[in-house]
Parts: sequence; C-alpha cells; structure tokens
Amino acid sequence: MYYDDINLLICGLDEAGRGPLAGPVVAAAVILDPLQSIQGLDDSKKLTSIRRNKLAAEIKHKAKAWTIARADVDEIDSLNILHASLLAMKRCVEALLVKPALVMVDGPYCPQINFPVKAVIKGDGKIPAISAASILAKVERDLEMTLLDKKYPGYGFSSHKGYPTRFHIQALRELGVSPIHRKSFTPVRKML
Repeated sequence: MYYDDINLLICGLDEAGRGPLAGPVVAAAVILDPLQSIQGLDDSKKLTSIRRNKLAAEIKHKAKAWTIARADVDEIDSLNILHASLLAMKRCVEALLVKPALVMVDGPYCPQINFPVKAVIKGDGKIPAISAASILAKVERDLEMTLLDKKYPGYGFSSHKGYPTRFHIQALRELGVSPIHRKSFTPVRKML
C-alpha cells in the first residue's frame, strides 16, 4: 500500500474523550520512525492501562515526532464536541516539528489542515501511527482526569475519567455541576 513507503512520513492522528461529561478532549499526532519498530501498537481501548503507559513512553522515545493538544470544556460547549475534537487535532498537526507527507485520522472526519489528509474508519486498530496517537491521547487524558480528581474531589474522575457512569451521575446530583463539566451535554445540562 502507498502508506508503507519507508520514505513517506505518515502522521497518525486521534483523540480521546469525546464521550465523557467532563474534562477536555485530547488529541495526539504521531510520526513513527520506520527504523525503530514498536511492538504491540493497537487501539488504546484494547490495551490495559499498564500496557498503554509503557507504550506511550516508548512512542515518545522512538517516534520521529509527536504532539499532544486539547480543546477545553469552554471550547467543547461553544463549538460542540465534534468541532472541538477537530480543533484539538488541528492544533496537534500544526505543532509538529516534522512535517508529514500524509495525515491519517481515525474515524470519518478530518480536521481542516494544510496537509494531505485521509480519514480511516477504525484506523486506530489498522494503522500503526494512528494506534500510537490513540495511545498518547488516551494516556494524557487519563492523567489529566486523575489530576482533576484531586482538584474536584467527590466526582470520581480518577476512576471513570468523566464518562457517564452511575457513580458519576449520582455525584453530579449530590455535588452539582463542577467547572470542568460539559454544560452542553444533556445529562449535565439537565442538572443546571
């Protein structure tokens, strides 16, 4: 396939955190080095947190280039989650120090960027660079939610990472809406 050309710099691009009720959406862009293989790359959701963390460290060490960017809660509420995700992705690609020949994005939507871009459905399980981006985005967002759990105790952010679990919904009812909750999301909006 054309993207297996060793001389072609492929950027994988993915995000984490579209579904949660709280916290930022985090995107990552990765250009892998074809001369430094990384074993075990896959969709971040299929990996344990321990494996993701080990792979994230290896990706950061071996990749030709990588970046992480986010869109915060205010941007999510003003733009909507899809456009905020695309904004975070755009920020990632624009921050890369190595310019890619092609950007491959997980899912059906592409950010508006000044590079050739291709959407790949379930790309995080098919394209190694997208898998790597998936891992970096998930690890970074999970870390941010763990830190936010200390700032906003009682919601359980370190365990559910902002997703709408039964515990999270109950905490919202008892504690009210925090500054990091997405007020445009229906379960949160109903509690305002």
